[in-house]
Amino acid sequence: MSINTALIEWSFSVVERRADQLSKYFYAHLFHHNPGVRHMFPEQMDEQQDRLFAALTAAAMNAADPEALVAYLRPLGFDHRKFDTRPEHYPAVGASLIAALKMFSGDAWTQEIEEAWVAAYGLISQVMIAAAEEVPASTPRWWDAEVVHHELRTGDIAVLTVRPHLPYPFEAGQHAALTVPEAPQVWRPYSIANAPRIDGSLEFHVRRIERGRLSTALVDRVRSGGSVRLGPAIGSMTLQPDSGHGLLCVAGGTGWAPVKAIIEAVAALPRPGEVRLILGARTEREVYDLDGLERLAKTYDWLDVTAALPPEGGEPEEADAELLRQVGEYARNRPGRQVYVSGPSGMVRAVEKQLGALGFDPDHIRRDAYIHQHSTDRPTSPAEWFLSKRDIPWIHSR
Repeated sequence: MSINTALIEWSFSVVERRADQLSKYFYAHLFHHNPGVRHMFPEQMDEQQDRLFAALTAAAMNAADPEALVAYLRPLGFDHRKFDTRPEHYPAVGASLIAALKMFSGDAWTQEIEEAWVAAYGLISQVMIAAAEEVPASTPRWWDAEVVHHELRTGDIAVLTVRPHLPYPFEAGQHAALTVPEAPQVWRPYSIANAPRIDGSLEFHVRRIERGRLSTALVDRVRSGGSVRLGPAIGSMTLQPDSGHGLLCVAGGTGWAPVKAIIEAVAALPRPGEVRLILGARTEREVYDLDGLERLAKTYDWLDVTAALPPEGGEPEEADAELLRQVGEYARNRPGRQVYVSGPSGMVRAVEKQLGALGFDPDHIRRDAYIHQHSTDRPTSPAEWFLSKRDIPWIHSR
């Protein structure tokens, strides 16, 4: 199927500055014409508003690379089973997408543009439906789990241990979408902070985000004895076959969670290679999992841990330069090492740029595109949308 991605990107640029109104129209159109799907979404839509629309546009704009597109869409098709998504839902979403784009394109909308979007969405839905249908019928759409431990580590970070009622398959470094009764139908992805355990328990590190309904519920309201619901484990930030030759792990904030899981997975290898962990933090308070970190460092002699903190009396931002200095110092003479990076998106991009300048193969750098991205306040007015430059399509598609 030939898809005119250049035309799709151009048409999207026409509506870019009206994205807020466009996404509202998209959902209004979807719910008006398909009231039966409304229960699949949270009652309050302000956090949800960009998510589905952004994922659709991200996929459409990357349709020129079929291999990457399929790699991006297959996990989404698998994951969307947790919403009880059916094949008959896809045409309804596609119709609302086209209607919203057409409405806000005005005279710029043409039959050729419509055909390009219809073709792109047809490919998107085809791949996602096929991925969902390949899942064995015995595989749950979601897993219910009991919260067996809840610990507030700082004023805004909690560590939760949950135990699913059914076996939960995953690999170290993957993430799962969570929801709780305290924030119904609000799903957000969180990295699993451990390698598979004999008792089947899972650990999650959650930072409260301002006006974040789910993160606030997980930090402030959920307690031991409560319940969570898990979507399937997805993500490609997993241990690679040649990881026994040595790793560089760089983590910041709650991005420590998947890196911790990777280190535990290395420990299970017959002959673990050297692992250098560089933990970035602007203040000592941000090193919220110090006990777990020290326990790993004392247990494994192949693990070398350093912290990138600002110098005594220095400014917090100086920690950023220190982290990049340490990354460069270690990586300069180890161009073939596998690298795992997790943390705020600004940190991840800076580390990737630093490694690129040192000649690192991008395929040796593992990071999760959907987790631990820096969040800024969402524009709330047309003026703010106009003045705030937005990354299209608001999520990283890698």
